[in-house]
Amino acid sequence: MTSTLGIAVVGTGRMGADHVRRIGRTVGGARVVAVADPDGDRVKAVADALDGASAHTDPAAAIAAPGVQAVLIASPGPAHEEAIAHALARQLPVLCEKPLTPDPEGALRVMEAERRLGKRLVQVGFMRRFDAEYVRLKELLDAGGIGRPLFLHCRHRNASSPSFFTSDMLITDSVVHEVDAARWLLGQEVTAVSVLSPRPTSAAPEGLRDPRLVLLETSGGAVVDVEIFVNCGFGYQVRCEAVGESGSAQIGDGHAMVVQSGGRWGGEIDQDFTVRFADAYDRQLRSWVAGAARGRVAGPDAWDGYAAAAVSEAGLTAARSGVRTVVEMAERPALYR
Repeated sequence: MTSTLGIAVVGTGRMGADHVRRIGRTVGGARVVAVADPDGDRVKAVADALDGASAHTDPAAAIAAPGVQAVLIASPGPAHEEAIAHALARQLPVLCEKPLTPDPEGALRVMEAERRLGKRLVQVGFMRRFDAEYVRLKELLDAGGIGRPLFLHCRHRNASSPSFFTSDMLITDSVVHEVDAARWLLGQEVTAVSVLSPRPTSAAPEGLRDPRLVLLETSGGAVVDVEIFVNCGFGYQVRCEAVGESGSAQIGDGHAMVVQSGGRWGGEIDQDFTVRFADAYDRQLRSWVAGAARGRVAGPDAWDGYAAAAVSEAGLTAARSGVRTVVEMAERPALYR
């Protein structure tokens, strides 16, 4: 590969446009050479703002464009598998925003495609693994700093949900981050899921079951509870407390500045995930670019994407039935061990 990695970005909505901006301004050693989006006007506007990038409404055309050496996929989840297939057919490294695929069957097909190639080329965009606070907590747990982990207490709150958000998406698009973080932090698989639903908040759109409490059981005997509340009204918060046999550790409460004035004290609450995890997105993209330049996966792989999809599927079943649901997972292929 050349010293500057040529990237095709598939999907130029909010996440895709943010990645295009990040590649151009904060990530060295890479440039966007092609963009794809079914909205012709939008993709043209994005391409016109770049030096020499081509615009396409067909992802396959963007992936096959001259100079493309890696592919970043930020399109809606149902379109991921097809774009990944085009990239793997050309043996190009991929960074795919979560979910890898909307269902575990699609993720299994992605893994089978990699097995045929004999190498891992797909990385999934679980950016919390690159967040400085999560990295410190992972290091503490791996070192046994609080003894054997017993609980993870997680809170995931958004000020408000977009108009298209559904009750299923609370699990597949939001709690999926806690699923991956828990698997990574604990080094364990999720074996069962339960979902409890209080009376919905009055701030939730009609028909949206918000908030919810999701309970995850793990292969190592830990329990993870996740409060997902996407219409809390006051801001964006992601917190995690690990409780072990000899101590506890909590992340997500940091404040850049606390002001004391007029008999009061306080600070600001992030209003958006792109603010809270801005540094994590930067770190993730830098790591992926460096790995892609060497033809390697630098972070969560297709197995991690599959595991998250399998847990999400069990979570949807548990949410609809009200019954604890066992996670059904395939045997982990040798390529991902």
